[in-house]
Amino acid sequence: MDTLKMDQVGLTYQTPERETEAIKNINFTVKKGEFAVVVGPSGCGKTTILSLISGLIHPNCGKVFINGNEITGVSEKIGYMLQKDQLFEWRTVKENILIGLEIKKIKTAENINYAMSLLQKYGLADFANHYPYQLSGGMRQRVALIRTLTFKPEVLLLDEPFSALDFQTRISVCDDVYKIIKSENKTTVLVTHDISEAISLADKIIILTKRPATIKQIYDIHIDKPTPFLKREDPSFSKWFNTVWKEVV
Repeated sequence: MDTLKMDQVGLTYQTPERETEAIKNINFTVKKGEFAVVVGPSGCGKTTILSLISGLIHPNCGKVFINGNEITGVSEKIGYMLQKDQLFEWRTVKENILIGLEIKKIKTAENINYAMSLLQKYGLADFANHYPYQLSGGMRQRVALIRTLTFKPEVLLLDEPFSALDFQTRISVCDDVYKIIKSENKTTVLVTHDISEAISLADKIIILTKRPATIKQIYDIHIDKPTPFLKREDPSFSKWFNTVWKEVV
């Protein structure tokens, strides 16, 4: 069974002045542990798709399913990581990763131990009592991802999480985040404007048209390298880049 399915999804915004069709006839699936990346022209509705998957907004037509169950509202099965890390500067790393458990009132000993095990597993245990201002940009992103993982979501949504980083840091953090997501076997949907980033991360690339966005093409990406950085060095990478670039522009 597919973990995520968008079935004939469409969304139209209504204002007193006019009606705007944002997306229409969106159909795709993402399997368990698969990393899907959505690309397309600026303003075409990439983030809108994440909002629909998360249940923050509701489609005018069509349905979104997680493990066969229709999403009808904000779902605890979804973890959403935004463009900025949104860490609270007055809370330590440990306190930041536990905040989701506090809000959901599930801060049990078992869940705390799981959160701390993630810090240990991904090299941040020594920084548990540090504050965000004491961390590098890459470390902050890892903390933000671990915070998202603490309540064990079935699907991860990533909204351009590397866009605020400089290029060198971005490449390194892509590797870190990719390794964590693959190690935890999380089904993931990421949106980005960066085609190279998309190809280096994706098992599947979903290309949107201009608004109203429909799906122009879906590619399964097969580059047999263990990290995004090494994928960029593969001879097939430039061929994929040219293929995707032509579809996006």
